[in-house]
Amino acid sequence: MKMIIAVIRDIDFDPVTQSLTSAGFRVTRISSTGGLLRRGVATLLIGVEDENVEAAITVVRQAVSPASEEEKRATIFVVPVENYTQV
Repeated sequence: MKMIIAVIRDIDFDPVTQSLTSAGFRVTRISSTGGLLRRGVATLLIGVEDENVEAAITVVRQAVSPASEEEKRATIFVVPVENYTQV
């Protein structure tokens, strides 16, 4: 299992989460602030099986809006998950 951590711009939150949930992925949002100008960003946590990592990343790439040359559309981390518990 992997945890995808996607840091996206606030304006992309709705289209990205809708696209991910439509594709069958579960998403948790953490509101955050970052970058040089302290702009609003959303941090998405997406838990996926190993074989679905590329599919989830593709959904994020397709759903984020175009950005200027100076700003990034998204920053994505993929982290291994050894164990998780739901209570």
